[in-house]
Amino acid sequence: MKRKSYPQSASTATRPHRILWRTDNRAQYIVFPVDMCIISVYNISAKVDNPVNITIVSVGKLKEKYLKMGIDEYAKRLGAYAKIDLVEVPDEKAPESLSEADMEIVKKKEGERILAKIGPDAYVIALAIEGKMKTSEELAAGMESLMTYGRSKVVFVIGGSLGLHNDVLKRADELLSFSKMTFPHQLMKLVLLEQVYRGFRIIKGEPYHK
Repeated sequence: MKRKSYPQSASTATRPHRILWRTDNRAQYIVFPVDMCIISVYNISAKVDNPVNITIVSVGKLKEKYLKMGIDEYAKRLGAYAKIDLVEVPDEKAPESLSEADMEIVKKKEGERILAKIGPDAYVIALAIEGKMKTSEELAAGMESLMTYGRSKVVFVIGGSLGLHNDVLKRADELLSFSKMTFPHQLMKLVLLEQVYRGFRIIKGEPYHK
């Protein structure tokens, strides 16, 4: 939000002032007597240009070259709209066959690594199958709302192959699901980046293929 201050001239100290107030390309005028030394005008345009920091925290190191290429491409595109930080935390090594107790231990250790990468002032969106499914337009509207209200640090979290520990889910401000189906968690990083990029294009009113 930009603030501009204009000093009051002596000749207008007692004369009503007409202030131009512009929102969504429509001009409105507010008339009131000026009895202060400073007139403050706030820009409350719906098109938010405040810088936003998008962090994606994921479990495991990405190895597939074709996924790396796609992720690098969308991260580059997103650089025009936001600061992008891709954080990978190590996955917990475990055998293929695990008991429920063992799976809980693995998720807890991975969860601790995830939480260590999340700041206290971050708005956290965790990808979880039990989360809410949204359209691209709804995701864009949610991102725009966060920026409008000054939530400039947004962290998306992608768990490992066993999912996210309850401690991470509790820290999340929002749970997001892309489908009821199961996808490789590394593939979801690419899908998420594409949708975030699409969201910014929608926010800016820029064309993007359907």
